[in-house]
Amino acid sequence: MMADNIEHVISYWVIFQKFHSAALGGFAVVSHWVPFLLFAGYTGGLADRFDIRRLIQASMVLFMGVSICWGWMFLTDSATVWKAMVLLVVHGLAGVIWAPAAQVLIHDIVTEQQLPSAVRISATGRYLGSLVGPAVGAALLLGFGPSYGIFINALIYVPLFVWLIKAPYGSSRRNPRPVSQTVNGFADIWSTMRVVAMNPVLLSMTVLIGAAAFFVGNAYQAQMPGFAVDLGHGRADFSYSMLLAADAAGGLTAGLLLESRGLLPPKTRTAFYLAMIWCCALIGFARSGTYTVAIALLFVAGFVELGFNSMAQTLVQLHAPADIRGRVIGVFSMWGLGLRTFSGVSVGLFGASVGIHNSLSFSAAALLLLYAAIFMFRYFRRRSP
Repeated sequence: MMADNIEHVISYWVIFQKFHSAALGGFAVVSHWVPFLLFAGYTGGLADRFDIRRLIQASMVLFMGVSICWGWMFLTDSATVWKAMVLLVVHGLAGVIWAPAAQVLIHDIVTEQQLPSAVRISATGRYLGSLVGPAVGAALLLGFGPSYGIFINALIYVPLFVWLIKAPYGSSRRNPRPVSQTVNGFADIWSTMRVVAMNPVLLSMTVLIGAAAFFVGNAYQAQMPGFAVDLGHGRADFSYSMLLAADAAGGLTAGLLLESRGLLPPKTRTAFYLAMIWCCALIGFARSGTYTVAIALLFVAGFVELGFNSMAQTLVQLHAPADIRGRVIGVFSMWGLGLRTFSGVSVGLFGASVGIHNSLSFSAAALLLLYAAIFMFRYFRRRSP
């Protein structure tokens, strides 16, 4: 995750400086998440059948290849819009191979009683990578330049790749999965979606995460150079990296605090509360014109985002049928990650017309209204737990 975020810092900065295109920033979000929308159900099925270690390694090869290609383009000054678009798409394909496999892997490592903590610790680790990545990315950008900095970034994947060759977890021989559980077309994905729809907890958490992905996702990260300029910090320095790292710092703090204290056990009602606070924090960030206030609100957004995201993941894993767990996680990824495709439109492409501050605040406000309506219907009208 650190290497992934380093690549974002360097590539987004160079793309912004070369093309100054909010639309291309929106495409960066769209291309990153379309593969999840189209293929997460299938790659989730692969995680039910094949050696998880090899799936993750395959995705790492793609990630390293993308970083090397970025570096070559920057070094030769041959970057064009269409080349950037191709690399962004390949990066998204690498992510959709990795994500479901990584979630299924947790079940090969821990018991069911340890699962809530394991999911939250895993999410905390991802936020740690998201926090360290921008700082290291900014250091590589300043110290080595974009070309050599992103070449160095490709090497960061190597130790984990080597460890996975004989890792004691994730082997299909150690934890055999029935061959019949592969995904054989859209009919199997549809049947998995019906399983999700029939389970109130799976349905609630899938809708919660899917709505967040659809309206906001992480599209504002791709627009962070523009926010930095408007806040008076439009230089490739520490102040810019702080904007990228602020919500990751909040997520890391949440993971350490909540896990060490055993706070906020996973409940659907609590997840909705945290998600609504997240919307409010993002609205405040979008409307803020003060750098310090923006940093503080991004920190709050990261804190509550880890809370409701890890709760949703935990509840889905606990309630997913064991024999199709990979497929259920794949469908959950289709909604929770694949629908981020449309946040690239609502925040990025729409931002090209009305401004990124307006597009983010409008999108977060619409999401807040939707959450409030769902919450009122589920917990006040129906009075269901």
